[in-house]
Amino acid sequence: MSPTHFTLNNGLKMPVIGLGTVSHSPLFSLARARVPPGEVAKAVESALKSGYRHIDCAWAYGNEAEVGQGIKASGVPREEIWITSKLFELHHHPEHVELALKDTLKNLGIEYLDLYLMHWNINFQVDAPKGVVPTFDHAVKADNGKIKLDVELAENVTPTWREMEKLQEKGLVKSIGISNFNIYRTKKLLKDAKIKPVANQVELSIQCPQPELVDWLIKHDILPQGYSPLGGTGKTNLRENEVVQKIADKHGVQTANILLSWLVQRGVCPVPKSVTPERIANNLKVIDLSKDEFEELEKLAESHPPNRVCDQSDSFEPVYDIYQEKDAKFSDKVQYTKEDI
Repeated sequence: MSPTHFTLNNGLKMPVIGLGTVSHSPLFSLARARVPPGEVAKAVESALKSGYRHIDCAWAYGNEAEVGQGIKASGVPREEIWITSKLFELHHHPEHVELALKDTLKNLGIEYLDLYLMHWNINFQVDAPKGVVPTFDHAVKADNGKIKLDVELAENVTPTWREMEKLQEKGLVKSIGISNFNIYRTKKLLKDAKIKPVANQVELSIQCPQPELVDWLIKHDILPQGYSPLGGTGKTNLRENEVVQKIADKHGVQTANILLSWLVQRGVCPVPKSVTPERIANNLKVIDLSKDEFEELEKLAESHPPNRVCDQSDSFEPVYDIYQEKDAKFSDKVQYTKEDI
């Protein structure tokens, strides 16, 4: 029988499917919400009324206030809902971490988060007055118009992580984790962390399966979470592949249910996004896949070059290789074989 929750390394239980609230932009972290005003609030309300108890949001999406409105309108008690948000690249400097978290809590209209993730392993240079939460207007720009990165802080996130640990110690968040970290950068963090991250939210789908990263995280008791779990919509999209469709037809469900169920069966917590009530409700259905069905999907995932929906590596100054996929020393394929924590 399919699980209803994943147990984290701190003993807390996270519902297996979450509602993603990201805006519809390939560079969502540099944009505000692209859906019409009010749609996110309606989506969150609809999700909670249809049975969801896990909402995934972020300051960078620019819609946390709407997420909070949807939570309130649903009538579901706060203590029954798992709420995740994320510390954006603008806020990684130690003096901004608690300010950013309190801004998120204010936006959502709540007193604590169940999980706070370090959104990316890159960090913006910012110029903001003391005591002010940096906004996009405070990001320092290079001559080419791109936002300048603080490479030193990106290479050593321990100062940022120390502040996140303090948030948990103060009870402002129940758990802390990371996002968009590969194996190498996770290893670096673990060497200095006093509190181990409970989760790593990365892009995971049948288009972008990342088998080494998923297996390594599970072996080290860090829950892999998957954003964009249904993949993209371009020519490399595998959502309507005949193998997926065949399995969906057998179970009398949509292909989305098969792809999400495959992730759950891999040990991944998927957070599909939608603002359509019918799709939101449908995505909550997890199917028990047979061993043969699961292996068919595994083979399909391995049969093509991985294709990411989101890669911001060349969006800033200087260019920063976020995932290090082709690096001869730091790629996941290489780091997977090196147990050097």
